[in-house]
Amino acid sequence: MNAYSKTPLLDTIRTPEDLRKLKIEQVRQVADELRQETIDAVSVTGGHFGAGLGVVELTTAIHYVFDTPRDRLIWDVGHQAYPHKILTGRRDRIRTLRTGGGLSGFTKRSESDYDPFGAAHSSTSISAGLGMAVARDLSGGKNNVIAVIGDGAMSAGMAYEAMNNAGAMNSRLIVILNDNDMSIAPPVGAMSAYLSRLYSGKTYRTLRDAAKQINKRLPKIIANRANRVEEYSRGFMMDGGTLFEELGFYYVGPIDGHNLDHLLPVLKNVRDMETGPILVHVVTQKGKGYGPAEASADKYHAVVKFDVATGTQAKAKPNAPAYQNVFGQSLVKEAEKDDKIVAITAAMPSGTGVDIFNKAFPDRTFDVGIAEQHAVTFAAGLASEGYKPFCAIYSTFLQRGYDQIVHDVAIQNLPVRFAIDRAGLVGADGATHAGSFDNAYLGCLPNMVIMAAADEAELVHMVATQVAIDDRPSSLRYPRGEGRGIEMPEVGVPLEIGKGRMIRQGSKIALLSFGTRLAECEKAADELAAHGLSTTIADARFMKPLDTELVLKLARDHEILITIEEGSVGGFGSHVAQFLTDQGVLDTGMVKFRTMVLPDVFQDHDTPAAMYGRAGLDAKGIVAKVFEALGKDVKAETVKLA
Repeated sequence: MNAYSKTPLLDTIRTPEDLRKLKIEQVRQVADELRQETIDAVSVTGGHFGAGLGVVELTTAIHYVFDTPRDRLIWDVGHQAYPHKILTGRRDRIRTLRTGGGLSGFTKRSESDYDPFGAAHSSTSISAGLGMAVARDLSGGKNNVIAVIGDGAMSAGMAYEAMNNAGAMNSRLIVILNDNDMSIAPPVGAMSAYLSRLYSGKTYRTLRDAAKQINKRLPKIIANRANRVEEYSRGFMMDGGTLFEELGFYYVGPIDGHNLDHLLPVLKNVRDMETGPILVHVVTQKGKGYGPAEASADKYHAVVKFDVATGTQAKAKPNAPAYQNVFGQSLVKEAEKDDKIVAITAAMPSGTGVDIFNKAFPDRTFDVGIAEQHAVTFAAGLASEGYKPFCAIYSTFLQRGYDQIVHDVAIQNLPVRFAIDRAGLVGADGATHAGSFDNAYLGCLPNMVIMAAADEAELVHMVATQVAIDDRPSSLRYPRGEGRGIEMPEVGVPLEIGKGRMIRQGSKIALLSFGTRLAECEKAADELAAHGLSTTIADARFMKPLDTELVLKLARDHEILITIEEGSVGGFGSHVAQFLTDQGVLDTGMVKFRTMVLPDVFQDHDTPAAMYGRAGLDAKGIVAKVFEALGKDVKAETVKLA
């Protein structure tokens, strides 16, 4: 062992099996060293931070008490699982978090046996855990299943659907509610901890079961009253337990999630229970044990690389405004002129720019929590009463509200405005957060206007366009990150619906871009010009309705037509192809038509540039696609040019 190591005990732990060999009095030291290692690692990699620090003791206690990975441990969302990864054989790779070829920022089945379920969208853990518990029961197994879910994730209906089902099935499942934000918990003092130990202990449970047996023999009215007195006295003393009891869970808590003297005995009692679903209410503090995070409003929810001593984050100076901020500022300007405009987000106010709108119009801003289904139908209700709702949700999270988009918005032709952030590849968060599918999943819906901003100036005009579209739903997609640094318009001017624009006129090659790959098209056109290939560039602006006049002109006037988009197969390129085939344009062989889309795989995390390079959606990939259509080898042509 290294005598100078800051983490001497942690250095001896390769897997939780090693942890379980330690004496109970050593667990506190492991937790302290685990917190130190988490801080050091994330200072190098960046990533989600506050939530992980908040569950250091809980992570250590769970792995000490339970027999993982035989006992299944599911972390809801998974952004708090960095300490878990350190304890489960991945410490040597922890400084590769969220980098190309490195560890995922979330739990991932293919990464470790200790990650039995991949999670990066919230509120899925109880459903998955119940599935695992039932599979165990059907197989005659005896292992435990533990789902750790945060209080924010409990704002989603899916968590309650799962709990309702679990309570009815009475399957043995342990849910740990990690409460680090809500005010449902009273001060977690010694009396509360004592009661939790008592209620989770065998003596109380045996007495309670005996009382239930006696109750069955009492007249119904007396039995019901006795049950209610016991239930509500526990609900009152424990504060918040009644709801979970009503759903069929045995409630234990709240307990201090940083006090191992409270955590360990309660978890042991819970582990040894032999009956139905149990909910353990644990109160923690985000950013715990790191001063700058504890003092910060968002508890350092997600960070870039930072200096451990000061907490100063190494943020690069932006060259241009972030798209989400341009959206937020544009919406404020529009709302100053129109008091019917309201903004809705699903727990992502700063990520979507709705926080900017909220500062200007707090009474017209609605954060509905992690409840995308509700957000969409809530917006539909507002629209039905003449309001102009902007529903700002990441592409990857809007997937969760798809039925509501179809049934509650599109069928009724209600003018809900969808602002779709994180369109395209997002980099370090990887496949779970990539906005790959909205072109395809919205494009097939009647009544929908679908736009993509090519740059931040276009975004301003498209927000104004959405305000003006008051007879049907509309969507506007834009990527994560900074704009191009171009001159910004003072005010947004509504665009003509279904009309694209010409960017550069050429004669041989036509590049038709939908979204922010326009910049790469311009670079590709410059390179093609050096090869003597005259290239036209057009910005489609609209996928639906399609600018058919522009598409026909490009197809008829050029030898090659290529569409480029930051989305999966089934999107913009497919719509253009459908139109060209219906028109018989491709029958004659006069134009060679190609579509460029994201590859038909879930791409692993890396930098956005590297991911787009691998997807073939950068300037180099566009040039290669042109030469492929010409039947030429780009390398040979480049050598000739040199």
